[in-house]
Amino acid sequence: MKKDYYEILGVARDSNVADIKKVYRSLALKYHPDRVPEAEKKVAEERFKEISEAYGVLSDPAKKQTYDQFGHQGIDQNYTAEDIYRGADFSSVFGQETDLGDILGRMFGSQFEMGGSSGRGSRKSRGHDIQYEVELTLEEAYHGIKKEIKFPRHEHCKKCDGTGAKSGASLKTCATCSGQGQVVMANGFFRMAQTCPKCRGSGKIITEYCPECAGKGLTRITRTVEIKIPPGVDNESQLRVRGEGEVGSGGNGDLFLFIKVKSHPVFERHDQDLKMDLAVSFAKAALGGEEKIKTLKEEVVMKIPEGTQSGKVFRMRGEGMPDVHGGHEFGDLYVRVMIAVPNSLSHRQRELMEELSRELGENNGKASFKDKLKKAFK
Repeated sequence: MKKDYYEILGVARDSNVADIKKVYRSLALKYHPDRVPEAEKKVAEERFKEISEAYGVLSDPAKKQTYDQFGHQGIDQNYTAEDIYRGADFSSVFGQETDLGDILGRMFGSQFEMGGSSGRGSRKSRGHDIQYEVELTLEEAYHGIKKEIKFPRHEHCKKCDGTGAKSGASLKTCATCSGQGQVVMANGFFRMAQTCPKCRGSGKIITEYCPECAGKGLTRITRTVEIKIPPGVDNESQLRVRGEGEVGSGGNGDLFLFIKVKSHPVFERHDQDLKMDLAVSFAKAALGGEEKIKTLKEEVVMKIPEGTQSGKVFRMRGEGMPDVHGGHEFGDLYVRVMIAVPNSLSHRQRELMEELSRELGENNGKASFKDKLKKAFK
């Protein structure tokens, strides 16, 4: 029994073409047989065939409507397998390229040729990208910081200069591909040049391995890089350091830094704005006064108006986070006043509070309330 096309791609039934295309591109790059180890090729080929067939149907509005209404039965009766596969329009997925070989080559890292065309030689592949998480405090995110990070990656073996051979004499021309690094598979109008499975694209066979890297041509190292993180970064921020990824015959990949800002004991962040709670005594909230607040930038004095209620929010302009894009705009700080109620009272304090309670019960006018409070807390 055939799998559900939506299940194969992992998309919802109400997904639009753009979302389906995005998912398909990711899966196609992941499961293409030329991009997986030899031991995983058979499974990858089956998976690649499945996702291509699913995309061919779901990316075509007419086929998708038929499939939604009748399932696989409606598709199998109305469209041939060739039609379905042809529905995976590579030019629409990977951009408006005029050369199909460029489209497929960019997609899979292999050389595709139209029937009758001549080969262009082996294409060099760029090294894989590396992802790394950088954890910052809110203060570091506010001010920006230079940070030294260490991460593992592979580099060309210095002993064999990346060849994997003990010496130059330890290399001989691959008989399978005649030193081209690729073998061509023909299928009707298309010819597809794939990496030679014998020499893995190098065009050479190693007869004696390098003792340092055991023939891999790569050694694992710990790379140390100093990076400059700009002010204003947040959990959604991503920084790219070009050329610091894995090595490849076509150049190094890139290093992608994903920022994680730790929670703060005082401030709660919302984009560029900050929020905080400020404990204020009952007397100060009633009579008015001032409170010192230490923001991420400086210490400021906030005025507490007379008669401030618990939960009242005050806005302090420009005391929030800076703009990560380098502008001079800052967010705001929102301060919520919370009335601090004493956990316990002395005998004298209780008497005063009881007296105040009686006074307030008789006359709750604002002027009288202020006068009584001043007298009570002298």
